[in-house]
Amino acid sequence: MSRSTLEKFYSAFQSHDASKMAECYHQDVVFNDPVFKNLNHREVTGMWEMLIDRSKGKLEIDFHSVVGDDELANCIWEAEYEFSKTGNSVHNIIHSTMEFKDGLIIKHTDDFNFWRWSKMALGLTGTLLGWSPMLKNKVRKMAIASLDKYLKSP
Repeated sequence: MSRSTLEKFYSAFQSHDASKMAECYHQDVVFNDPVFKNLNHREVTGMWEMLIDRSKGKLEIDFHSVVGDDELANCIWEAEYEFSKTGNSVHNIIHSTMEFKDGLIIKHTDDFNFWRWSKMALGLTGTLLGWSPMLKNKVRKMAIASLDKYLKSP
């Protein structure tokens, strides 16, 4: 059952359907990745909606290497998009781990190489400083501020 939830989630992501993605999350979900930390249900579903909205239809998602059971599933997913702050093209490769409760995602952890991402998204700044905690923290603060603003908008 959990594997089908994971597949439903990423199929909805491919179709840019944030509401169907949200249906896959348990109300007590916790999401983490290198940028966003400890997001709750409202925040993580808002994050996906924001990312889809900002992509303006130019977001390509692929997922593969799905393995798992009723409690835990993993996959690799890839996103190709234009980073809205710089206009740079990004091809990010993400390793996703999901834990399930009642057939829904209760814990979602995505991991990717932040330095590799920052080189593509931020150009020279990312190439020179993408390894540094300073740049990672700056990106985190900007991303959280952007999400907070998005969640407050009508």
